[in-house]
Amino acid sequence: MTRRTWLLFAAMSLIWGVPYLLISAAVAEVSPAMVVFSRTAIGAVVLLPFAWRQLRAVWAHRWPVLAFSLLEMVGPWFLLSDAERHLSSSLAGLLIAFAPVLALVVARVIGLERRIGGLRVLGLVIAVGGVAALGGGGMESSGAWPVIEMLLVAVGYAIAPQVAAVKLREVPALPMTAVCLTVAALISAPFAAVRWPSAPPSLTAVGALVLLGLLCTALAFLLFFRLIAEAGPARATAIAYVNPVVALALGVSLRGEPLTLLIGVGAVLVLAGTFLATRRSPHELAPPIPAEATTSGGASRV
Repeated sequence: MTRRTWLLFAAMSLIWGVPYLLISAAVAEVSPAMVVFSRTAIGAVVLLPFAWRQLRAVWAHRWPVLAFSLLEMVGPWFLLSDAERHLSSSLAGLLIAFAPVLALVVARVIGLERRIGGLRVLGLVIAVGGVAALGGGGMESSGAWPVIEMLLVAVGYAIAPQVAAVKLREVPALPMTAVCLTVAALISAPFAAVRWPSAPPSLTAVGALVLLGLLCTALAFLLFFRLIAEAGPARATAIAYVNPVVALALGVSLRGEPLTLLIGVGAVLVLAGTFLATRRSPHELAPPIPAEATTSGGASRV
């Protein structure tokens, strides 16, 4: 990869490792619905001008686009924000690292993945063990429901790319993302209005919401599509292995979140298992998915 590509990769690894920290700061003062509405509305306003001329292609696939928006943005971002009212940002980031493993299983079930060899099966088992360790640590401090919410987030992130691969292959990624953000903002708006803060949020919370929308949503997708164009979808989604490490480092260093032995072991197991499970050999090639139809497929994104 070129120096420019490495810079894009580093930027994306950082940008998609930061949201957990920002969400944790925001939900201390505003509702999860407000977090979803703020970031999607800001992201839509920024991206729509770049996608305006291609919106007709998205409208022709409006129902799959709606499904993708619900599975990729509305549902996961609400559940993630709600879970982070009880879980540490670092633990949330580590649990979402399980999403590429679930995506592999879903792809195999619906036939997009032809074969899963022995080493990849071992990776699945290791990753599940890591999730069990992380989930056990999380349930000790916050109860079962926030951990279940994070696993549901991972399920949404696993299914959404398959919807894109099967139903949205011909839709350009940037306008599709802009429309999905618009749909998500419209869906979340009434829920955000009902749970409007009784007192004005602090500058910290407002800043977190603005950064979520501008940096971690609008700019993130623009850079990610550029990274896909320069490095290809397979290399681009390798950020899935770096984002959780960034989330863990930021949570521990900036918010003083605990780094227990159980969390450390679970993190290593999830990341190692995900690497093995999603690693391809020459005998395990899946049908190619065009870069134009790739959103964040497989990457650990928020």
